[in-house]
Amino acid sequence: MEIQVALIQQSYKHNKQATKAYTAEKIKEAANNGAQLVLLQELHCNEYFCQSENVDFFDYALEFQEDCAYFAKVAKECKVVLVTSLFERRSAGLYHNTAVVFENDGSIAGQYRKMHIPDDPGFYEKFYFTPGDLGFEPISTSLGKLGVLVCWDQWYPEAARIMALKGAEILIYPTAIGWFDADDEGEKNRQREAWIAVQRGHSVANGIPVVAINRVGFEKDASGVIDGIRFWGSSFAYGAQGELLALGSVENEEILYFKWDKKRSEDVRRIWPFLRDRRIEMYSDILKRYCD
Repeated sequence: MEIQVALIQQSYKHNKQATKAYTAEKIKEAANNGAQLVLLQELHCNEYFCQSENVDFFDYALEFQEDCAYFAKVAKECKVVLVTSLFERRSAGLYHNTAVVFENDGSIAGQYRKMHIPDDPGFYEKFYFTPGDLGFEPISTSLGKLGVLVCWDQWYPEAARIMALKGAEILIYPTAIGWFDADDEGEKNRQREAWIAVQRGHSVANGIPVVAINRVGFEKDASGVIDGIRFWGSSFAYGAQGELLALGSVENEEILYFKWDKKRSEDVRRIWPFLRDRRIEMYSDILKRYCD
């Protein structure tokens, strides 16, 4: 079974309304080109507001239900399974970075709350997001079981492995990552190459495709503490053996397409049976923070 997948790599359009409208048009374009599964980048409704700590940005999460209704309608109209990334207000003082997956009839198939939360210059996510509490659970859809994770989760092989062990047929990472212009070219290249390499490794180690959907374009830091972040795009898909299926540009908005061959994982796992050969009785140390 082959499924046409579309990755929408885009920039922020200066306000939420224009950005959502642009995204909706790109989802429709992807559907018209045969896409059955459409994937969006991290926090795609707004600018990447985590560059600074500002309590006013929490107001974005007040529109979580409205955003869900909007993209549910788009998914239904386009008849696609849609993976979104939204800012969720759960209660006063309790907010999540949440991926919501919509079925092609507009119903909610499931959601995932980002588990690993970074706190670095320009990426002050711990100020905004409570770590997820839904675990690493694949989301069942009409197209298969989706292992949806979010951005910083992509650096952790444990998350990818658990999703695979629970039956995820593909790993999907909505992402917001980029450079600071002050970094030299060598550092920029090392960061981007490491980002690609670690996720490609998840595809090989687990025998399933891995997809990352990243923002593109420069976004200024509203606080003025730093200049801003230049998101490096480079959205990609790698197959079950680490083969390249799609790779986006560093600078341009685009829709990337690839065929998800579900039988490929079965074939690869038969010749590379990594799950069979795991020494699970020897892995207790993984539950420790550090092995002194």
